[in-house]
Amino acid sequence: MSTPPPTNRERGFDWPLCHKAEQLVLQFLEEFCACNSFAAKLARRMSRETGTLLLDWVDHLVVPARHEEAVLRAGYVEEPRCKSQPKLWSYRHPRAMLPAVRIFPGDTGSGPPCKLALRVESVVDFIIAHGLHAEAVGAPWSRYRTVEVSIEGGCALEAVERRGYRGYERQDCGARELELTLTARELFHTRRRQFDDDVMGFHRTIRLVERIVRMVGRDLAAHFFWEAERAYWLRRNCAGQIQKRRQDALGLGWANHDHHTPRCSRRHFLSVMHIMELLGFERRERYHAGHDAGWGAQIMEHPVEPIVAFCDVDLLPEEREIDFSRVPLPETKHLGTVGLWTGLHGDSLLEAGMHHLEARFDFELLRDQLAKEGVNTMKPFSDFDFLKQAFTEGERWPVRRERAQALLDAGSITQAQFYEFTAKGAIGSHLENLQRKGGFKGFNQKSVSAIIAAVDPRKQVA
Repeated sequence: MSTPPPTNRERGFDWPLCHKAEQLVLQFLEEFCACNSFAAKLARRMSRETGTLLLDWVDHLVVPARHEEAVLRAGYVEEPRCKSQPKLWSYRHPRAMLPAVRIFPGDTGSGPPCKLALRVESVVDFIIAHGLHAEAVGAPWSRYRTVEVSIEGGCALEAVERRGYRGYERQDCGARELELTLTARELFHTRRRQFDDDVMGFHRTIRLVERIVRMVGRDLAAHFFWEAERAYWLRRNCAGQIQKRRQDALGLGWANHDHHTPRCSRRHFLSVMHIMELLGFERRERYHAGHDAGWGAQIMEHPVEPIVAFCDVDLLPEEREIDFSRVPLPETKHLGTVGLWTGLHGDSLLEAGMHHLEARFDFELLRDQLAKEGVNTMKPFSDFDFLKQAFTEGERWPVRRERAQALLDAGSITQAQFYEFTAKGAIGSHLENLQRKGGFKGFNQKSVSAIIAAVDPRKQVA
């Protein structure tokens, strides 16, 4: 397999705090909700019923031309214009996790945004959840669908559904394209994940990804791949099931996901990177967490789908300068937290599924709400003004005896640990509660090291 050479983007990951841009967006949201009572009520329900913030559901805003200078001063840059709407200028912030802002030059008013578009997983689910007498615009399973939710005082609230598409034009598909779309989705959701030989498992997974990319392209393939990964993880995580039910009650789905965390064995890390490359993902920052931490991660981000993957792996102290996303890692007898987890449960992209899904919430509010649902939260491992993170308590998975035996035979676990894991299982997965401020889109390496050490299966005695 061939891989592209390292880029400056992989090294330049000192993400800034963009408070000015965030405050501008929050001002737009406040002005919009003052004019649109449906949006204001929905924002309150999001907080009360799901522990989420309106900001984290916004796909884009359309604002009067008077605000263009302020948008540019806040660090937004112009995107290519839509063919069908050339007068609507679109801006995105290249260094912040904030919604797009669109400007209509013909509107010179100084009032609130004239449109707020919410990102949801399914506009039909949103229509049903709110009892709307409205019809979705765009064909089912197309790349971009919308529904008009409410118009008050010239302020239109809209819900949008995206699949592998970054623009704003209607994306209907023909009969053949629809057939390929549904087939691709089904193939990812039903793919085989357990193999006697993981080498064969990754070989078949790569061939499947190549096939689906040929069918529907990289962007849509990436959308369905991670949709299927979230669904597989959800079947094995009770905290996620509870939170998903709460969000589905408002017709939102998982559109507030922040990043996905597949745990990877050293042996198969390059296969994971190859799969990500096939799906169109690009490398961002690469972590080696230091002499004593025993782990590293390659961050992958998709240029079209709003998906980030935090791909972590065991690393040795002497591998600090290695580009482990391109250079094979030799197998080792001593296993760190990530290596032991994959040894017990399998690689995330095969049998195990993700270690955790991280979504954006009102941090304190979600923790309190989940506690009332019987879901406890671990001590925060990031507790900054701009970034708060905490896992729900780990959920124990059974460990297949042959996996534990292989670890015992290799000298990677003790006899006592073998009995513990086979009799009582080992911690498998979490839901992660995250809140970002200032548009911060990075990670804190020291904090991640602390939580990786805290959830080592050897420390989680039943």
